[in-house]
Amino acid sequence: MRPFALFSAFALAALLASTAAAPAVAAEVKIKDIARIAGVRENALTGYGLVFGLSGSGDSIRNRATVQSVANTLRNFGVNVSEADIASRNVAAVIVTAKLPAFAEPGQELDVQVASSGDARSLNGGTLMLTPLMGPDARLYATAQGAISVGGYQFEGITASTQKNHPTVGWIPSGATVEQSSPLRVAGDGRSLSVLLNEADFTNANRIAASIRSALPGVAVRAEHAGKVVVDYGRVPDSVVAEIARLENLTIQQQRRARVVVNERTGTIVAGGDVRLGAVSISHGNLNVEIRTDYTVSQPGGLLVRPGSGVASVVVPRTTLRTDEADAPLVSIPEGATVADLVASLRAVRLTTRDVIAVLQSIKAAGALDGELMIQ
Repeated sequence: MRPFALFSAFALAALLASTAAAPAVAAEVKIKDIARIAGVRENALTGYGLVFGLSGSGDSIRNRATVQSVANTLRNFGVNVSEADIASRNVAAVIVTAKLPAFAEPGQELDVQVASSGDARSLNGGTLMLTPLMGPDARLYATAQGAISVGGYQFEGITASTQKNHPTVGWIPSGATVEQSSPLRVAGDGRSLSVLLNEADFTNANRIAASIRSALPGVAVRAEHAGKVVVDYGRVPDSVVAEIARLENLTIQQQRRARVVVNERTGTIVAGGDVRLGAVSISHGNLNVEIRTDYTVSQPGGLLVRPGSGVASVVVPRTTLRTDEADAPLVSIPEGATVADLVASLRAVRLTTRDVIAVLQSIKAAGALDGELMIQ
């Protein structure tokens, strides 16, 4: 067993065991931690810009949009140049994106992401020229500009190249400035507020409605469905902000879903302490196959053999195949055991984390996992 896999299994078992040891009590959370008010949300901003200052790693002249954009930009500064005269690879066309918070005011700074839209090899060392950022309503909300931070690189030679991460995507921390405020727009006519759950759940929606009724006796409250609770005041509140603050600070006993999340690419397993297993027996075999090929050179021998047509050295492959199938260990899990108990039992028979993932998938297929299995 590899040291990293063994460490991952030990760490995972310790984490799940500590989670399972705690009593399964519903967590008390504020409404604002699991829900939001309808209309209060972030808005996506997008813009098209140019990155200058690249060291020959920008767009080629085949990208007519980049060449035309550079010519138009220079004309804005009083420099008239033909598109045919632009052959520099120090410029790249990019798409700039950002998120506008719900209560952004002019002058507030935002982080922006820059991504190449042409055939540029790298944005490393480039500077984004002033770029307007528009909302879905085609109105300008922010402007972006600044030096790009790229978490990677690419270097090329005549016969070799090396690259780390994605050098055609970068960030500009605090690179955008808000030009237009994002006002609070509560959905509806103002007489009611809608509480939207981040994750739809009938039990939590009903508990939110009950908590609001207890805090606001004279207000009509109803849970429309698993993801929405409507608070009807019957009139426009004197202060919408005060009412929202009052609602979001109410608490409920949240009911969490029994869920196991598995990431096959990284071999990661995350499970809640309330995930239980039915009585099940597990037999997991281990077949190791080793194939080895050695190459030897066969030389023509003998005194009568002379160099000539049809006489040459021959490379002869010699393949050795060996199989080793270990005995399949048998693991029995009692009724009501947790995923932590399962991991501890599988660790005792030296199964890797990826083997544990395969076992969990089989347990779910057998109907012995009392919860949801999510595979990423």
